Amino acid sequence: MKILKKQDPKIYKAIAGELKRQQEGMEMIASENYVSEAVLEAIGSILTNKYSEGYPGKRYYGGQEYIDVVESLAISRAKELFGAEHVNVQPHSGAPANMIAYSAVLQPGDKILGMDLSHGGHLTHGHPVTLSANIYKFVGYKTEKNGKIDYKKLEALAIQEKPKMILAGFSAYTRQLDYKKFAAIAKKVGAISMIDIAHIAGLIAGKAIPSPVPYFDIVTTTTHKTLRGPRGGMVMCKEKYAKAIDKATFPGFQGGPHEQVIAGKAVAFGEALKPAFAKYARQIILNAKVLELELKNYGFKIMFGGTDNHMVLVDVFGSKGVTGKEADAALDKIGITVNKNVIPDDPRSPMDPSGVRIGVAAVTTRGMKEKEIKKIAQWIALAIENHTDEKILKVIHTDVMTLCKKFPLYKNLNW
Repeated sequence: MKILKKQDPKIYKAIAGELKRQQEGMEMIASENYVSEAVLEAIGSILTNKYSEGYPGKRYYGGQEYIDVVESLAISRAKELFGAEHVNVQPHSGAPANMIAYSAVLQPGDKILGMDLSHGGHLTHGHPVTLSANIYKFVGYKTEKNGKIDYKKLEALAIQEKPKMILAGFSAYTRQLDYKKFAAIAKKVGAISMIDIAHIAGLIAGKAIPSPVPYFDIVTTTTHKTLRGPRGGMVMCKEKYAKAIDKATFPGFQGGPHEQVIAGKAVAFGEALKPAFAKYARQIILNAKVLELELKNYGFKIMFGGTDNHMVLVDVFGSKGVTGKEADAALDKIGITVNKNVIPDDPRSPMDPSGVRIGVAAVTTRGMKEKEIKKIAQWIALAIENHTDEKILKVIHTDVMTLCKKFPLYKNLNW
């Protein structure tokens, strides 16, 4: 980054500061991860110069011979990775991918049955502040007190509401979904089945948890998070919906695809196809379970009864009398980044909720295992319980940085 440092020192300084922050701290926001240096090179490449409206072999502009190679590789690798019949790698991120899927198969005003936000759903699954909620009619389903989904209740709700689409998937839910039951309920009421696997795509790719791809008509995902690729989106579907998805993506929702990011996706998919990634995915599950059990031992209430994936949702207010916002801020001071998060039917506001969401995918990428997770859980508990004591927080921060140095990040980057 010598050229950037000379030409724009303010931007360079901000990037260098962010690198230092990531190296010295722990990213434990469940939607974040660290990409490989190969992915960084791809997304910073000269592919950013090229406009490529259309699809491989069917572009609107010339000069696409190498762009077509890149995008075709991303598609073929994604198909192999997930066993998908059709893949579109052009969506810019997860929210656009969901909007593309909706618009491909639904009409304005059609009804979608999706997971309630406070019970783990995503904003694009029906929250009234979103554009999708102004176009389609969403009906929310919730989890039970035991943290599970009651599929008999879900079926009864589907029969009552007669939705055009039944949407599975989540942003903060931590248990394994029953894909077969979702698909069966959708079939019974004549609805299209869709699942958003943005959070668990890497766990599926690494075969650490079952795959929903055989059961759902449409599957959307981000390519970052547990999949460890660049920030981006993707839509997979049955061949029956392929033309509709492609048309809804371009020209329906987006113009020129970001081919430098698609190159990064292709690189990440190639990495995920290797045996080492499966080992990584399994370690994520092990680490998340240790985090759950350790936090329980420190007196924290874990929502949904536990975790089957890469994250835990913790009721810090109900457990320790500390708000999610306060816990978030305290953990930030010790170099552990999480996010404040609502819990089911949270009596507090989304900007100062009762919970925090904590993920282990990024620290697992750095090589941390059960031993380190136990230490991290201890620091999290100490920081939250002493969130107003700056001296204690400073001591913990020093310990966090010491551990991070043992698991270096981007040590080969010459910035």
